[in-house]
Amino acid sequence: ADIACHYKRFPMHLFAYRVHTHRLGKIVSGYRVRNGQWTLIGRQSPQLPQAFYPVEHPVDIHFDDILAARCVFSGEGRTTETHIGGTANDEMCNFYIMYYMEAKHAVSYMTCTQNANPEMFRNIPQEANIPILVKPDMLKMAHGHHEGSKEADKSSLLQQPKREEEEVLDQGDFYSLLSKLLGKREDVVHVHKYNPTEKADSDLAAEIANVVQKKDLAREVTNLDERDNAILVRDRIHKFHRLESTLRPPENRHFSLQQPTRGEGSWEKEHTGDFHIEEVVDWPGLDLKLGQVSGLALDPENNLVVFHRGDHVWDENSFDSKFVYQQQGVGPIEQDTILVLNPSNAQLLHSTGKNLFYLPHGLSVDQNGNYWVTDVALHQVFKLGANDKEPLLILGTALQPGSDKNHFCQPTDVAVDPVTGSIYVSDSYCNSRIVQFSASGLFLKQWGEGTSSAGARPGQFRSPHSLALIPEFSQLCIADRENGRIQCFGLESGQFIREIKHKSFGRELFAMSYVPGGLLFTVNGMPYPGEMEPVQGFVMNFSTGEIIDTFSPVRK
Repeated sequence: ADIACHYKRFPMHLFAYRVHTHRLGKIVSGYRVRNGQWTLIGRQSPQLPQAFYPVEHPVDIHFDDILAARCVFSGEGRTTETHIGGTANDEMCNFYIMYYMEAKHAVSYMTCTQNANPEMFRNIPQEANIPILVKPDMLKMAHGHHEGSKEADKSSLLQQPKREEEEVLDQGDFYSLLSKLLGKREDVVHVHKYNPTEKADSDLAAEIANVVQKKDLAREVTNLDERDNAILVRDRIHKFHRLESTLRPPENRHFSLQQPTRGEGSWEKEHTGDFHIEEVVDWPGLDLKLGQVSGLALDPENNLVVFHRGDHVWDENSFDSKFVYQQQGVGPIEQDTILVLNPSNAQLLHSTGKNLFYLPHGLSVDQNGNYWVTDVALHQVFKLGANDKEPLLILGTALQPGSDKNHFCQPTDVAVDPVTGSIYVSDSYCNSRIVQFSASGLFLKQWGEGTSSAGARPGQFRSPHSLALIPEFSQLCIADRENGRIQCFGLESGQFIREIKHKSFGRELFAMSYVPGGLLFTVNGMPYPGEMEPVQGFVMNFSTGEIIDTFSPVRK
C-alpha cells in the first residue's frame, strides 16, 4: 500500500514517527521526496509495541516536497481474503509523524490519505520492501489490541530465519516511555489509507480519535499566524479568536473524527462550551474600504483573500425575470476585486481582478494558489492565477443564463478536489444543481433538482449557495440555503450521504467552510419576521454534526 501527497505549507521539522498496521503488516516506511531524491524519515515493523520512535537524522519538509509512505503486507498462511477497513480483522496502513513549526505558521494536524503519484514508487529505496524481523517475546507485547483476530491469525505468525543485520534490539520499554512523553505533544501528522466508503469503526476510529485528543485546541489557533476564521457580514470583515471556555473541564476539549453516518439526517443534537470564538474588535481590517463582500478564503501562505463588488451593487434592479443582467452598459468593475491581505494587520499584499467582473459571488483558493471565482451577472466561473491578469480557465457563456452543459444561471461557489483536480460548481439561484467538471473544464456530470416545498428530499435544493470539500471522507457538502441545511454527497458518485440540520440555523444557511481535521464552520441568514434565531457563525464537529460553538460580531 502506497501513500503520497505534495506538502503545501510552511516548513516543518520532523523529530519522531510511529507506524501501524494490523497483523499482516511486515514493514512501514516513510520518506521525504525532493527533486527525485528519497530521504528516509523512518522505517519500522508494525508488529513492535506501539510507540513513537525518534528519527535517526533531522528531516525538514518544505513547500512542494512529497511525503510518501509504503506498507508491506504478507498473507502467507492465510486462506481467506483480507480487506482494507477499520476492524481488527481488516488491514490498514498508517504512518504518523511528530513535528514542530514556527509558531506563527504552525498547523497542529494534517492528513494525507491519497497516492498523488503512483509512478514515483518505482524508485522507492529497496529497504522499504525488506521486512524487519521481530522477536517472539516482542510479538506478545505488541498485539494486545488485536485479540479479536487471534484465532484467525495463528497461521500468519510464521517465523523467518534470523538475519543479523535486521535484528531488533529489545527496547520496548524505552520506546513505550518515549511514546508516553511525546504523546503529550500535539504536533502529529496522521497518514492513513483506508476505504472511505466503509464506516470507520473500532481500531480506525480509536486511532484517529487518539491523535485528535492530543490537540490543545486553544494553542492550535494562536499558532496559525493569527489567521482565525473570518466571518462576513455585508461589506465588513470581522476577525475572531478562539478562546478557552470555563464551562467544561479541560480534559473534554476534544472532538472525535469518525466516518459520518450515512443516510438522511434530521435535527442534530447541539453541544457547546468546549471552546469559544470571540471577535478581535481592534482588527484594522474593519476600516477597509470595500464594496459588497461576497467571498473570503485563505491562500496557501495563509493570507486572507477577499472578493468584493467595488462600486457595483446587487439589488432588485440587477436582473429581469429571465435572470439576464440589466446593467451591462455600466461595464465591468473598474477597481481590483480580489484583495490579498496580511491577516494580522490587514496590510494589502496584492490585488487583481480589475475590469473583469460585474457581480462577484463565490471565491475559493486551490492548493496551488489559484483563485476560483463566480460571477452571477456573467453566469460564469473563472480560474485566475495569483499573478495573471487574464483568466486561466472560463466556464459558462458570458451574460447568457442557461441550464445545459455550457451555461450556468447565477453560479454561487466553486470547490476543487486537491487530488483529482475535479471542479465542482454550485449552479444556484435558477438551476439548483451541482455540476462537476474535469480539471481541464470538461463537463462530467450534474446532480440535484429544485424544489419549492418545505419538506425537501435529499438531492433537492433551494439555492445551493456554498460548497465545502471534505477530502478525508471524499465528500462534497453543500449549504442548501433556503432549506436551512447542509447536504453531503460522495465526490465521485454524487450520491447523497447525510444531512445536517439544526433549529438554530433558522430558515437559511448561507456560507460554509471546512478545516482539515474535522471542524465545519457555517453562517446562517437573517431571521424572518416573528422568528428568533440570530445571525451567527457555527462551529461543528463534522463527524457527529454537533454544534460545539457559536459566535457573532460585537459590532453589527
